[in-house]
Amino acid sequence: MAGAVTEQGRCGRAVVRGAGMRRRRLPLATGALTALTTLMGCSGPGNGPICTMIGMDSGVSVGWRTADFPDEATIVRVCVDGKCKERLSVDADGPVLRLTVPLKQDIGGKTVTVRLTVTAGKDERVVTTDTRRVKLTEQHPNGVSCPPTAWTAAFRAHPSKGLIAPKGLSPR
Repeated sequence: MAGAVTEQGRCGRAVVRGAGMRRRRLPLATGALTALTTLMGCSGPGNGPICTMIGMDSGVSVGWRTADFPDEATIVRVCVDGKCKERLSVDADGPVLRLTVPLKQDIGGKTVTVRLTVTAGKDERVVTTDTRRVKLTEQHPNGVSCPPTAWTAAFRAHPSKGLIAPKGLSPR
């Protein structure tokens, strides 16, 4: 095509224009280019939102440093509105552990009661106990216009302070 000019059009598609020539789109050559346009947020036909497939469940999570509750027989128990889960405070999984109490996916932004009980396994003595009320936060892992919508809250279990903000709770 003499005098034709190739340029990049919207969403990564090549567009060829020349003298007296209408603009036309060339098909994408490979699946890799299709994936690239998807990552760029270009949906192709319909131009609706592109959604990733990241899953997320509603729930309340409590994390802790294993060094905070080093006794291998210590049990961490978390209850949310009467629904409870528990696990040992020390595990080979790493220096930071977490326990999540799942909630109904469509629970909404209601306020729930979270109860923490840490019990020493040897003598069943309560090491730490605390109760907090928290409003669940709306989460959209794939963007606001894409499913799922999850409702979550997170705390850190501290030996002397009970349930606190999870700041500084990284696996390092």
